[in-house]
Amino acid sequence: MSEMKHLVTLEGLTVDEMMAILKAADEFARGRQQTFNQKVVANLFFEPSTRTQYSFEMAQKKLGIETITFNERVSSISKGETLYDTVKCFEAFGIDALVIRHPEENYFDQLMGHVSIPIFNAGDGSGQHPTQSLLDLFTIWQEFGYFEGLKIAIVGDVANSRVAHSNIQVMKRLGMKVSLVAPPQFQEAGYKWHDLDEVLTEMDIVMLLRVQHERHQEALSLSQAAYHEQYGLSIERERQMKANAIIMHPAPFNRGVEIADEVVACERSRIFKQMENGVYVRMAIMSRAFER
Repeated sequence: MSEMKHLVTLEGLTVDEMMAILKAADEFARGRQQTFNQKVVANLFFEPSTRTQYSFEMAQKKLGIETITFNERVSSISKGETLYDTVKCFEAFGIDALVIRHPEENYFDQLMGHVSIPIFNAGDGSGQHPTQSLLDLFTIWQEFGYFEGLKIAIVGDVANSRVAHSNIQVMKRLGMKVSLVAPPQFQEAGYKWHDLDEVLTEMDIVMLLRVQHERHQEALSLSQAAYHEQYGLSIERERQMKANAIIMHPAPFNRGVEIADEVVACERSRIFKQMENGVYVRMAIMSRAFER
């Protein structure tokens, strides 16, 4: 790992480094105080976001970090300025770090080695979402205390989900057993695919994914009702889950499509806990970058 504490994918982190982030997040969740009141971070979001953008901002406020929120619509992007030049502009201003969400997969490749401040990837197209993966892992670790051997079903629009791509990779590294469920339209080559009802009762975790209509070249071939019947977590399916199994979703979620309305906030749901944990994990990764 280089001295500069970028976080653009989880591939560059060892298991020990990931666990150190989770332990730091746990300390923040338990009330640890830390202040970086001389730091300024710019949040550059080129795609819509609620949870990721504002949990980063909340994490920054809790750490005493000043923030600049970038507005693409009134920026020089409208005049043809490239992402690279926008980033170099903020670097020239004296910004201490950048949080970037961008529709281009691996957008950070053009920046690595050319930028002297940390970059935190808040999502690159359908590619990676490392801080979401870390908050998912933190939520699982809080619940079970370990990863090795845990069984998780990731269900839904896998092909278009940066959350799925990050999680599949890192969860397998940690010894989790990952089962993938998706309509044929959302499947990718190189993975084994399962039937939800055949694996459901074995799972420790069921993670639903939103149908990402905005990334589709063609319309979903199933109606919302048919999708829910075949791939959605209905109240009937929830009742079949193991006693201590939990439900997760990176959100935003479509009630009545990938998850039934009654299931969103049921006893085994950790969906809103994931949102809370996003603040602590993002505090941990910024603390990691700024500590000397």
